[in-house]
Amino acid sequence: MQNIKILIFNLILIMAANTSQAQTIGNYANVNGLKMYYEIYGTGEPLVLLHGGGSTIYTTFGRILPELAKTHKVIAIELQAHGHTGDRDTPESFEQDANDVATLLKQLNIAKADIFGFSNGGQTAIQMGIKHPDVVRKLIIASAFYKRDGVAFDGFWEGFDHATLNNMPKIYQDEYLKITNSPEGLLRMFNRDVERMKGFKDWTDEDIKSITAPALVVSGDHDVATPEHTVKMSRLLPHGRLAITPGTHGSYMGEIMSLDTNSKVPELFVAMINEFLAGAVGENK
Repeated sequence: MQNIKILIFNLILIMAANTSQAQTIGNYANVNGLKMYYEIYGTGEPLVLLHGGGSTIYTTFGRILPELAKTHKVIAIELQAHGHTGDRDTPESFEQDANDVATLLKQLNIAKADIFGFSNGGQTAIQMGIKHPDVVRKLIIASAFYKRDGVAFDGFWEGFDHATLNNMPKIYQDEYLKITNSPEGLLRMFNRDVERMKGFKDWTDEDIKSITAPALVVSGDHDVATPEHTVKMSRLLPHGRLAITPGTHGSYMGEIMSLDTNSKVPELFVAMINEFLAGAVGENK
């Protein structure tokens, strides 16, 4: 009987410890007229994750988020009209997304954070570095471009003039509908993403040069942006670092469209960004 009591007592202690370490998941905040969804995992220096267009936290970061949470306090955000986050009667823009992220961080009492953006989230990260430098410690700009001529594919821009929902990968559609069960919301998100890309305006070289935060620019060697464009952006950044990995759009981080689900490259990628983020700010170039 005494042994059973000790066992029960130990189980209670373990449960209490686990409860105290439990992660905050599924939060909403009222941000600039938007009901914004975010999840928090882990402890340590804050690291903000910004997903790609048409995506969610899970479809972009599902493979690497658990690893990142081992060393950081991860704040994973879903942006306007995406995933769990609501919409408002305004077009999407990278400027508005950046404003929303900065406002959310202020509400969370996070004075400064590392910002990791993938694809369209990478463009939002660029805008954070330009317009909200006070809240950015370091940037990871992944699979993004800053000029229209930086894309690798002929007809890329013209394709948005004739885009329909059928062009959106079904796995993205299914994930959105799993969350919202709203075909109307799915179409609205798709149309907002298309209109934003149709109206994409270049950042100037001077804009990129104005980013003072240390920044790691990452791309696959068969990505949406050309390797040459990625190199140029990294060279323009005053404290830029560069990583071009074998692979396609996000395959190096295990984005949900990646073909090789058994690849070990995402693990190497996490190790690389952990080293970049752990280095003293002055170390980066």
